[in-house]
Amino acid sequence: MNFEGLNPSLAEYAPPLLDPVLDAHLTPSLVELDPEGVSLEGMAVPESVPLMEGMYSELHTAVSEVGVPVSVSHFDLHEEMLWVGNHGGHATSFFGPTLERYSSFQVNSSDDIRQIQSLENGVLFLTKTNLKYMSRGGLIIFDYLMDESEDMHSLLLTDNNTLLVAGLQNHVLEIDLNTVQETQKYTVEVPGITIMRQSNRFFFCGHTSGKVSLRDLRTFVVEHEFDAYSGSLSDFDVHGNLLVTCGFSSRMNGLACDRFLKVYDLRMMRATTPLQVHIDPFFLRFIPTYTSRLAIISQTGQCQFCEPTGLANPADIFHVNTVGPLIMTFDVSASKQALAFGDSEGCVHLWADSPEVTFNAYSRETDFALPCMVDTLPHLDWNQDLVPLSLIPVPLTSDALLSDWPAANSAPAPRRAPPVDPEILRTMKKVGFIGYAPNPRTKLRNQIPYRLKEMDNEFDNFSQVPESPIGREEEPHLYRVAKKYRKVTIKYSKLGLEDFDFKHYNKTLFAGLEPHIPNAYCNCMIQVLYFLGLCQVLYFLEPVRCLVQNHLCQKEFCLGCELGLLFHMLDLSRGDPCQGSNFLRAFRTIPEASALGLILADSDEATGKVNLGRLIQSWNRFILTQLHQETQEQEGPQAYRGAGSSFGSSGDSVIGQLFSCEMENCSMCRCGKETVRVSSTLLFTLSYPDSTEKPAKDYEFAQILKRSICLEQNTQAWCENCEKYQPTVQTRNIRCLPDVLVINCEVNSSKEADFWKTQAEYSFQKAMMKRGGFDITKGKEISLGEWKDLGNPDTGHLYPSVEELKNIWIPHAIKMRLTKSKELDVSNWSETDELSPTDDPESVYIYDLMATVVHILDSRTGGSLVGHIKVGETYHQRKEGVTHQQWYLFNDFLIEPVDKCEAVQFDMSWKVPAILYYARRNLNAKYNLVIKNPIEASVLLAEASLARKQRKCHATFIPLMLSEMPQAGDLVGLDAEFVTLNEEEAELRSDGTKSTIKPSQMSVARITCVRGQGPNEGVPFIDDYISTQEQVVDYLTQYSGIKPGDLDAKISSKHLTTLKSTYLKLRFLIDVGVKFVGHGLQKDFRVINLMVPKDQVIDTVYLFHIPRKRMISLRFLAWYFLDLKIQGETHDSIEDARTALQLYRKYLELSPQGSEPEEFRKVLKGLYEKGRKLDWKVPEPDSQSSPKHGAVFPPVLAL
Repeated sequence: MNFEGLNPSLAEYAPPLLDPVLDAHLTPSLVELDPEGVSLEGMAVPESVPLMEGMYSELHTAVSEVGVPVSVSHFDLHEEMLWVGNHGGHATSFFGPTLERYSSFQVNSSDDIRQIQSLENGVLFLTKTNLKYMSRGGLIIFDYLMDESEDMHSLLLTDNNTLLVAGLQNHVLEIDLNTVQETQKYTVEVPGITIMRQSNRFFFCGHTSGKVSLRDLRTFVVEHEFDAYSGSLSDFDVHGNLLVTCGFSSRMNGLACDRFLKVYDLRMMRATTPLQVHIDPFFLRFIPTYTSRLAIISQTGQCQFCEPTGLANPADIFHVNTVGPLIMTFDVSASKQALAFGDSEGCVHLWADSPEVTFNAYSRETDFALPCMVDTLPHLDWNQDLVPLSLIPVPLTSDALLSDWPAANSAPAPRRAPPVDPEILRTMKKVGFIGYAPNPRTKLRNQIPYRLKEMDNEFDNFSQVPESPIGREEEPHLYRVAKKYRKVTIKYSKLGLEDFDFKHYNKTLFAGLEPHIPNAYCNCMIQVLYFLGLCQVLYFLEPVRCLVQNHLCQKEFCLGCELGLLFHMLDLSRGDPCQGSNFLRAFRTIPEASALGLILADSDEATGKVNLGRLIQSWNRFILTQLHQETQEQEGPQAYRGAGSSFGSSGDSVIGQLFSCEMENCSMCRCGKETVRVSSTLLFTLSYPDSTEKPAKDYEFAQILKRSICLEQNTQAWCENCEKYQPTVQTRNIRCLPDVLVINCEVNSSKEADFWKTQAEYSFQKAMMKRGGFDITKGKEISLGEWKDLGNPDTGHLYPSVEELKNIWIPHAIKMRLTKSKELDVSNWSETDELSPTDDPESVYIYDLMATVVHILDSRTGGSLVGHIKVGETYHQRKEGVTHQQWYLFNDFLIEPVDKCEAVQFDMSWKVPAILYYARRNLNAKYNLVIKNPIEASVLLAEASLARKQRKCHATFIPLMLSEMPQAGDLVGLDAEFVTLNEEEAELRSDGTKSTIKPSQMSVARITCVRGQGPNEGVPFIDDYISTQEQVVDYLTQYSGIKPGDLDAKISSKHLTTLKSTYLKLRFLIDVGVKFVGHGLQKDFRVINLMVPKDQVIDTVYLFHIPRKRMISLRFLAWYFLDLKIQGETHDSIEDARTALQLYRKYLELSPQGSEPEEFRKVLKGLYEKGRKLDWKVPEPDSQSSPKHGAVFPPVLAL
């Protein structure tokens, strides 16, 4: 910042002695000073100050150091903090919108702080001759001293590890932050540079002479220069294609503040009409929210907002109530929601556009210092092993202590070392005789329990031993959760998922679901398990599967549509796992899901403290209600609907027909007033008796179910007769029986868990009496021979194992009957029993258990959710060609057949029931289960773009005509480009290898399909840019060609569509049977979330590949075989798709049908030899031509 235009009294600042009489704004009630004159508390604005939404108003004021002018302010880019530096070299940070003091420390003993830049691990402070990198708590990370003749004013972070430092000298330094060394020195003209900004095209450097120079990003050479002011430059800012400056003009042998802001168009590199403002501009910043607003600040505290290309309005002027006479610094938060002003009396003022202001869009949590335990002398709890005994204050004395026993009465007993954490043993890698492992951080540093005898038993506890199916084998007695029920994880390698063996976990032909789904709201195992576990349950209900696969509507985010598309992928898969990223993306947009707390934040998932059992039951109720509403909407034309659903077209939805049950709710007041209302429900929640009897009463599951359905309870309710709230008796009766009975178990506390455990014990005793002929009570011992006889066929007892009788309470079948008086009768039933001839099938229903969803309690992993599903005959016939029924365990991508008794066994110490699905026997015969593909050819025809600025002259593709509709076997060139929503998270092991914790989350941004045959071969018929509402962290422009703004409907000039629209186009092409030709299509289809049969994919990356050799890039193949130079500066999906088609033609030419494969193998060997010589890099033009010359194919039609 150039200070030549400041008040002359501040030109040579020297810290004055503090006057006891402060400014009138600083009342003693607001500021408390310590003996050295430093403020101890921030000055808070009274709570009565109103804030208008959308308008900036003063929110809080705080004091950094009274009387010492603030020299710089900076909003932290990683945490919710505001940094302030002053002329005394002191730095202070304030946390949150309330400006609570976080840290305060001295950066330089004499020089003022001139710029602050926050990094991930600390903060950079620039003074006159010093660059200091310190932690947010004040610890020095490095201190870089410069020559005493330097006068540094500005720094600019060009990337994560490189920094430019400039000032009033003839050079600019480039510093590497990793090595803390000067790597480059660029020469500039005198008097130097005081302000630096950066865009994606230039470095912008402001000079005290009034000029602004535009410099090359690589060489720092001047490309353009604007002579803005005749006197001096005060400030400037860059946004988009506009550069706006403010400064001083030379008048009467002096400098005068110029009220004209100079505006420059960076596209034409010339000045536009200056912007006249009504204040003396000293600072300016772009605040691009809805428009490209400019904030212009005067040194006296006036603030004006205006558009850079419009006229300034005097009504838009605000005043900052400063304590000192001058504004010394100004900054804008990254979220554009907060402004910070620092004045000449050491106060900082925070302005915001809303009371709940955030400084960053995504801030990480701030670490706060732990309270000092010694000074506070807390109460000691002798039951806590980790409480340090040193907290007890002991006076200094020379007398013998009571604990100092004589040697005769004591024996030395050295403390035994605690056992090594098994997590360390599991992850340890040995180099020679030394083992290396990452710190699991399960214990505090230098603290172990005083009592270690109990640890022998604790060590055998299941929570002490880690396990994952990909881990090493442990002894089974050390871990009580069965291995197949534990949380499964994907181990990522350099190749991502390509070398991960999913078949090891799934020997069936059913499709598992991947746990690591790239989704903004769901990045850990817990969300994936509880969502997708239930999706699989719905999938194996045949009527529901047919319903959602026939459903297709025009809504962009419809759970029914996305669930149908996901079920189609499960149908196509032959054992390969699928992912539901598109379904979860739509789920995240439903406001009701967020209101119900079903969308977990990263912090909630990381803690592992979420009650997954309760959460999945809430989600169960939500998904049934949402599908019922979506499939019930039949109003208006449906853009993508085909011949129509095979279910009813009006009235109740099929979800309602399957799950809905009419209820009659009666409320009886004690005055005798009875109120009856009729409602419907899609599921029932178990209600347990509130009994404290000892011993507990024996209940059958059918009794509890009937009690829960026909619920009776006493509650306070409004009585119209009494005209007040009165105690009422509310009863609920059922009018009809549903086809699918869904039950939420509501085992959310130890009380319900104990109830299940007790009832399972009673059931076990009754089962043993029935099969063994004798009673089993607590304390009674059974001989080994009697136990064996229970499973011996010779004794007439055919039950296979006693273990299979334990922990079972719920039956595999239930009989429910409605009497003529509408009374409900519920009883446990056997799977093999049938109705008697006297039973009326219209009023008597037999329900068979179809699925159970259970909550696995595992303290090592935070718990998980798995499903037991009874897979019917139709699925086995379709997948495996056999007709039988079988129970399977679905644990993400782990699928394993299990015995039917295992589906109803619930060991409440680790396996807790959450949801039960009972389906009426012979349910499928009632419904039409024909699936009609609802996607029509019309999806490929021309459609409107979402982009407002898109014109026909910008079209990059020609839609298919009706005469060009693809047929089975037609070739279609395909390529897709992606952007990054979340960066990869990885850790570096102690042996130097990298371990991927969470892969980067990609989102498709552009999809291109080109014609593969016909007169228009090579002409695109799909070139869709995918609109996204999620925040993009990296557009990957060098590799994708996608630029900021291309995906924004407001400013994009591309053909912008929704993901669903383009997805349906690709689904139609897949269903028709076209063959896709591309390079690296496996990743493309994975991110798009498409399942394509292998015989419909022609991937050039595998056509020109020798097994166990490296994959070759499309750019190198195009140069080698086609003599084409592609992907020069960036990637273009049209060019890539065309090139892949040409490579496939070349492959057919080199390897015709029936030819000797040995000839083509020689061609591949020559390709690899050439690649190794050139290090797989395409030579520069004119340096070396490719082995093939001339165009291989005729030129492709241009648009």
